Amino acid sequence: MSNSDAGKPAPVVNFDKLVQRLDDAIAALDESRDFAKLGKLPRLFDIVRRVLLQPEGCLAIEQRAERLEKAGVFLGTDWADPSILLPSLTTFSLQSPQADTVIIEALSELRLLAVARGQYLHESMSAEQAHHYLTQVLAINLNMLFGETGEAEREQGKLALVSRAVVKHVASQIGYEHVIDQLIEEIWRILQQRPIQVSSVRQMITQIALCRIDPNVDLGGAGQGAERLISSLYGPTQACREDPGIPIYQERLQSMDAVALQGEATGFARSMHDTGLVSPYHATFVRHILERQDALLTEALGLSSTGRDCLLCYKDLVHELINEGVYPETAQGLYGLALMLERGILYQPPLAPALWRQARLSICPHARERIQLAYGYQPQPKAWLLQGVLNMLGQPLGVGQGNNPTCQSARALSMWAYNDPDYLLQMVAWAARDNEIIMHFEGIPVSSSSSQGGVASEVTLDLDPVSLVVVPHLDRIYAEMGRLCMDRQGDPHQWVNPEFHGWSAGRGFRINVDVATGDLEDLDTFLRHFYASYHPYYNGNQPLIHPQPAGVAVTDSAARFIGWHAITILRVTLDPEDVMRVYFFNPNNDSGQNWGDDVVVSTSRKGERFGEASLPFEQFASRLYIFHFDPLERGEPADVGEEELERVISRVHRSWGRDRLPAEALQAEPPQDG
Repeated sequence: MSNSDAGKPAPVVNFDKLVQRLDDAIAALDESRDFAKLGKLPRLFDIVRRVLLQPEGCLAIEQRAERLEKAGVFLGTDWADPSILLPSLTTFSLQSPQADTVIIEALSELRLLAVARGQYLHESMSAEQAHHYLTQVLAINLNMLFGETGEAEREQGKLALVSRAVVKHVASQIGYEHVIDQLIEEIWRILQQRPIQVSSVRQMITQIALCRIDPNVDLGGAGQGAERLISSLYGPTQACREDPGIPIYQERLQSMDAVALQGEATGFARSMHDTGLVSPYHATFVRHILERQDALLTEALGLSSTGRDCLLCYKDLVHELINEGVYPETAQGLYGLALMLERGILYQPPLAPALWRQARLSICPHARERIQLAYGYQPQPKAWLLQGVLNMLGQPLGVGQGNNPTCQSARALSMWAYNDPDYLLQMVAWAARDNEIIMHFEGIPVSSSSSQGGVASEVTLDLDPVSLVVVPHLDRIYAEMGRLCMDRQGDPHQWVNPEFHGWSAGRGFRINVDVATGDLEDLDTFLRHFYASYHPYYNGNQPLIHPQPAGVAVTDSAARFIGWHAITILRVTLDPEDVMRVYFFNPNNDSGQNWGDDVVVSTSRKGERFGEASLPFEQFASRLYIFHFDPLERGEPADVGEEELERVISRVHRSWGRDRLPAEALQAEPPQDG
């Protein structure tokens, strides 16, 4: 595809004739066969570029978004499935010097705008999801929205006008006055889940801060709730309130007395635990007091008596972890360190020696390269990896899979950090030091270095440091275990999950889908067994002891099936309103989702702990398709009331099971009104 005229201004043309040429180009693309579509794109992209440079160009493209996609403009590209797109990557595409990259990103944004406004009913993204996505896109690209010009735009030349026109058009339709406030609300919603990977949140907060101080930007009454977010990164205490920069703050620390240092420690801890974000100034402060007044470390980390006792017992180790892993760039590790101490897991005998090993670990070239590609060259990769380890041990429910089909591997890391932390550290050591992990499947060694390949063709870099290094190995091993089950009847998860996740995963297994046909199978019995295994009213009020792997059928806000997804069931108990709820871990980066038919996943205010998602038991059961249990503990199928059971089954039939009804069930149903 040509980029020869990327920077040329659009000539003065008759807009109606230009749009007619656009329609002709779309028709030509639509009528061509798949193998010939690539040859039609250069002409189409050139016309689209010229249209977008006209005053009404964005609206014209938006109105043709459905036709463009169905004609195959995204076929075979990273933009083909909008449900996997990441808002944080749009900046690179919109600021690219390559015309084709800018144009296809522009087409994608206008497609999602059509979806968000209800003009295009998309099969893989609802209007709410599209609106949510575009809100984040606007936040990350606020500099384009408010006309700020950077080096990237200067390099683009006239092509930057296309990007700016698209962002402004999206904002004009979404609503300028709502963008900042919705963004702030969105940031708090994400932070309530305490994710490990917070780079996109930091990016959003930074953009808000830049807009607030720009005299040329009029936000009106919007953005008033941003102060706590901005200060958490750029001025959490009195001595750094105006964001003076690290060198100046270090000078101020040299002249502070004990009272001032105490105030700084308290301010940093309050801000960190309030938001889950750590300021680079916090890391600078902790490294300073470590040399002179380490007694303040308890206050600086905001520790309770539990965490304080753990710190005092393992003082030398904590100092080593800070010296090796906590820098202004890796400040987020302080939050993980604080929560790890609060968990008290250092009292487990293997943990302290394993962390001493981690602090001094030699990293292999492959792992070093991946970390440097993702995070840069300062500080050293060992520090980034140690930060990731601290965050994962402190926030086991904050693991995310990024833009990868690796929910199984992300779930495993979370389960090990939650339940078997010394095993997690062993996995990290093998992957980072040896570039190989060996696990066993029913006694057969399975090596990540000799596997044929994983579920993901390539594991992207949008991950926390531990996942960045370990997930490629786990993904290959998981896929290899699946291949070892290929000649068996039934779902391979039955054998793979317990071997992959460890001894605590139940060997009992239930699935409500026929693997061969994809149809629902014996749903009534499946649900009765699930109630008997997990519902306190039917299992003798036995709490769940170990987190258990499970699989759900994820649906969109219209209750349409999207795909199968791996989760972890953590606990089942009554919420503050005495509703029985299932609390679970979802590794998909953001657990707050609308699954349709009034099934809305909650992440706060329903008794959730940080990182947990939850649903009422009936609603959760209606999306469940796989679960594990201990076959020696499970009783007989639960005597669940017929009315309750029918409600769950009806939800299944109205959502992901609507196209999976067995033939006999279809024959028994009354005819549907046309």
